[in-house]
Formats: sequence, structure tokens, C-alpha cells
Amino acid sequence: MRRQEPGSTVPRPPTVGEARARDKARKDRAEQERLAAEAEAAAEERRRKRKKGLIGGVAVVGVVGLVALGYTALSSDEVQATCIDPNTEVEVDESYCTTGTHGTGAMAGMFIYAGSPYRYYYGGSAGGVGTKVTGGTVVTPKGATITTKSGTTIQRGGFGSKSTGSGGS
Repeated sequence: MRRQEPGSTVPRPPTVGEARARDKARKDRAEQERLAAEAEAAAEERRRKRKKGLIGGVAVVGVVGLVALGYTALSSDEVQATCIDPNTEVEVDESYCTTGTHGTGAMAGMFIYAGSPYRYYYGGSAGGVGTKVTGGTVVTPKGATITTKSGTTIQRGGFGSKSTGSGGS
């Protein structure tokens, strides 16, 4: 071995294998840095999307709550009942529903007058006797005060019905 003098000794050039190993290590390090940067960017994008989704969800819940509050405030607990022929959904005189006997079986809540069933139609509108009703239902609304056009209050519960109030025209 020769003696090396500081400042005058030149390091030997790397061998081909050493040069390849250094280049490979440099490329691997650059690739790992690139992958780490991409992973960080993807994580940041997911955080941004999640935050936007939460903000959108809160906005939707707020709007739905506001609509529900408005509907509750504006909806009436009073529903008007109209006597109809259920086959044609045409309004008939109220006496058809108030006089008669209760139906039986699957037709609970219906009345039979002269052999024909008649029932109340809740909500909706009709132009008077002989016109077709629209915009309501034959299902009894829960928790509402149901009145007929003549002012009679109808309360339903369980089987059958109960009518109270004044029956003026």
C-alpha cells in the first residue's frame, strides 16, 4: 500500500458496480420521495372532499329542518271531511255518511245507506255535490280535528266512529 498525502492524493474512480449501485440508490430515493408527495397530495384531496361533503350535508339538513318547521307552522290541525261515493269519488250529500249503519269487515269506517257504501274523503277539494273530489285521501289523518262542511266534528278511533257537534246547514 502506498502512502497517501493529504491534498495531493486523488481518490480512485468508482468501479462500474459502485457507480451502478450509487445511481440505483439515488433513483430509489427520488422514487420514494415522489410516492410520498403523491400520497400526501391524495390524503389532502380526501380531507378537502370530506370537509366539502360535511358542509353540504349540514346545509341539506338545515334546509330540510327549515322546510319541516315551515310545514309544521303552516299546516293546520283541522281537516275537512267530504262525503263521497268511493266508487266514483264524487261528492254526495252529507246525510249519506251521517245516517246509516256501520260497515263490517275490511270496510271499517264506511257506512251503508240503501245498500251502497259511502265514506268520508279527508282534505282535498270539491266543487259541491255531484263533483269529483281531488287532492285528499280516504285515509283518516292522525291527530287532526276533522270537521264536515256543515261544521260537525268527526272523531275516529278504533272500530266505528263518533260524531259530535252541531249539524247546522
